[in-house]
Amino acid sequence: MISAAYGVLTRSLKGLFVTVFMTGAAQAETTTILALGDSLTAGYGLPQGEGFVPQLETALINQGLDVQVVNAGVSGDTSAGGAARLGWILTDEIDIALVALGGNDMLRGISPEETQRNLASILTELRDKGIPTLLIGVLASSNFGEMYRADFERIFPDLAKEFSVDLFPNFLEGIATAGSFSDARRLYLQPDGLHPNQQGVVRIVDKIVPSVVSLVR
Repeated sequence: MISAAYGVLTRSLKGLFVTVFMTGAAQAETTTILALGDSLTAGYGLPQGEGFVPQLETALINQGLDVQVVNAGVSGDTSAGGAARLGWILTDEIDIALVALGGNDMLRGISPEETQRNLASILTELRDKGIPTLLIGVLASSNFGEMYRADFERIFPDLAKEFSVDLFPNFLEGIATAGSFSDARRLYLQPDGLHPNQQGVVRIVDKIVPSVVSLVR
């Protein structure tokens, strides 16, 4: 009787272990990605479902990944704004982060040193929480001079090296490589000449997906 009871208990415990293990594995399968950025991330001017975040999530799922991409893009946000709000959006559910800030800093002529400090603060917080990160860079215009442009564009590779994170050099690479400037602007940007239209986002996502897939896997 004792032997039989022990056998029943052992089988029950094994069954419970398998159930708990499989439940935990199923819950752990979905990778939650935080997309921290500005209007380019938020999907400014686009219908729901056509912005960067939903298109990226769909593209990753089509790659066979079980992911959820959280839209933490705020139109007009600077690197300082991103650093200030990271603490309350960085929940325990976040597995991976995409950091795409700096465009508004550049448009406002904020010093590259200040932008670099703010982004370093963000990357430090992500590193301290053990969250793998893809840093997404922004190219600068020459409106504030060639020295400003060069200093600004050095921010992203310097930080990627310092914090040992992956780097995607230019958020708009998919559009920048779409032919002549006039054609790219006409075909892939909204009338404001700054924000991508739906087809522009398709090109942006197509270029960036391999970097995100590599980070997830």
